[in-house]
Amino acid sequence: MKLIKTKFKGLKLIKSKIFKDKRGFFKEVFQDKIEKNNKFVFDCMSYSRKNVLRGLHFQSINSQAKLLTVAEGKIFDVSLDLRKKSKSYGKYFSIELSQDSDLSILIPSGFAHGFLCLSKKCVVYYKCSKYRNKKSEKTILWNDPDLAIKWPCKKPLVSKKDKNGISFKNLK
Repeated sequence: MKLIKTKFKGLKLIKSKIFKDKRGFFKEVFQDKIEKNNKFVFDCMSYSRKNVLRGLHFQSINSQAKLLTVAEGKIFDVSLDLRKKSKSYGKYFSIELSQDSDLSILIPSGFAHGFLCLSKKCVVYYKCSKYRNKKSEKTILWNDPDLAIKWPCKKPLVSKKDKNGISFKNLK
């Protein structure tokens, strides 16, 4: 297992070894010794069908770090830096992740996160460093023109909550 740095401070990819044979594969996703800065307190999993877009979500109070991996299918993953003192504030990092990929993503607290399901269906598994606080859940518009995220689908399936997200300008 190896950590790969990105241009965003604290945002890292985790490269795992995948052991494949005729039965399928085995992949380690996380080891405490790799990431000592975050203690993960609960795990979540989501199921989506093709062209479902979830996000861009964040917690306005007690921001969460997340470790995300794709258990089934393929996604276009987006992390948006909301840390006001960061050099990459307001910029996003995107990557395609899949069940066949040897990569997972470690998203530090202070980021909004979202993804688009690219395959017929996808299962995304993630660990969070803080418990969910319904009152501090916020959503930034996935299609905010100021962010200019290049989503690979022009008309995704989006929840009512995500359609009614706030603009990045209004977040400031």
